[in-house]
Amino acid sequence: MTSSGTNSGATPGQARSAPDGPASWAAAWEVLLPAAQAPARARGRTLQAALREAVRSGRLAAGTRLPSTRELAADLGVSRGLVTEAYEQLTAEGYLRSSRGAGTWVGGAVRAAHPGARDLAPRSLGARADFLPGTPDLSLFPRAAWAAAHRGVLAELPHSALGYPDPRGLPRLRTALAGLLARRRGVVADPERIVVVSGVAQAITLLGCVLHARGVRTVGVEDPGSPDHGALYASAGIGAVPLPLDEEGPAMGPLREAQVRAVVTTPAHQFPSGIAYSARRRAALLDWARSVDGLVIEDDYDGDFRYDRAPVGALQGLDPEHVAYTGSVSKSLAPGLRLGWLLVPQAFAEEVVERKRTMDLGHPVVDQALLARFVERGDYDRHLRRCQRAYKERRDVLVSALEEHFPGVEVSGIAAGLHVIARLPGRHGPLDRFLERAAAARVAVRPLAAYGASAGDGVRLVIGYGHLSPARIREGVRVMADATRA
Repeated sequence: MTSSGTNSGATPGQARSAPDGPASWAAAWEVLLPAAQAPARARGRTLQAALREAVRSGRLAAGTRLPSTRELAADLGVSRGLVTEAYEQLTAEGYLRSSRGAGTWVGGAVRAAHPGARDLAPRSLGARADFLPGTPDLSLFPRAAWAAAHRGVLAELPHSALGYPDPRGLPRLRTALAGLLARRRGVVADPERIVVVSGVAQAITLLGCVLHARGVRTVGVEDPGSPDHGALYASAGIGAVPLPLDEEGPAMGPLREAQVRAVVTTPAHQFPSGIAYSARRRAALLDWARSVDGLVIEDDYDGDFRYDRAPVGALQGLDPEHVAYTGSVSKSLAPGLRLGWLLVPQAFAEEVVERKRTMDLGHPVVDQALLARFVERGDYDRHLRRCQRAYKERRDVLVSALEEHFPGVEVSGIAAGLHVIARLPGRHGPLDRFLERAAAARVAVRPLAAYGASAGDGVRLVIGYGHLSPARIREGVRVMADATRA
């Protein structure tokens, strides 16, 4: 069998491209070169194996036209008979197809094995009831208003704005955020000291890099607290020192004894214990920072959500030169947007901005302009009010369901955020047995002990509710109670 072709003019060793599949053929051509360098007795088998693998892997896609036997033989520096034999063998196997006078093509019977990309997003797959904390109700995301803002931004954004941005963020967004945070959280917000970041995680990483460059090797973290804080600082080469809490906030004795000069805090709604730092402890924490010329990093992850009274203002408002303040839209809009902010003391501003510049050259411009417009037009405030109503109702439903199905339960923490702490009566223990039964019933729930050594004894759970409808909350608590009842 011989194959005719229309390509000509290529020199030996130069890949000729087939008229109907040049890109596909050129991408796979080099895999055949080892066949030409194989020992003479193995050259035919090597060429067949290379062609077969090129088709299987998808480097030669279905429908790609191959060079004629004469052209391929000349390119590879082998005999035409060897190429003809390879074409005939792979045609018989179904990898290729040929037609006299039309050439040789990759057949359509073989489906290249393209491995699918795995999704490593954190999810409770297969859970009958998912009470894991930290996720807002993504169905509340204001799609219509967001889409309208997106269209408006694309219509008004000048071409010049699509270049590399100010690493701090668009001036328009920083100005909008300064007004928003001053009004809602009592922050001393200078737009020149706001850095737009891809969430609190990047803010903490930036601060970690700057602290490490200044010689800091340890920071204090709340215990119990978010495990992400310690992991993020570890990525910057900084160790985490656990600092125990009492009912008012971080215990000051252990903080002073730790000899750290930076501490990560969640004063408005401590995660996961649910307490709010007392006024006395907030003042003591700032006194400590001034005495050691230290830095308090304030993670205000859900400060907008307080249901029994107005939220307590941010700690940063009391001492902007010793507190770095960070927050994001991850709980208010959606974590997938990766939009947040960092307000830094003047002494850190230049170094943080330079780290941000070298890290990613600035945040995506369209996303920044979109959030700015969303804030400016009042859409963000309207969305927050809607979320406030929904989450307050769900918290009330959760507390009621726990009291119904777990008589004697103690629910602690302020009426805020997206989770509660529930301490179940002793008859539901021990903890490991409770968790085994819950898991067997496909109930996803996390113990307070998972967040640090100071969590205490008994069955104490961190129960997230923001992402669940009232009906799902009631049903989930019932299922958990049925599965774990002693």
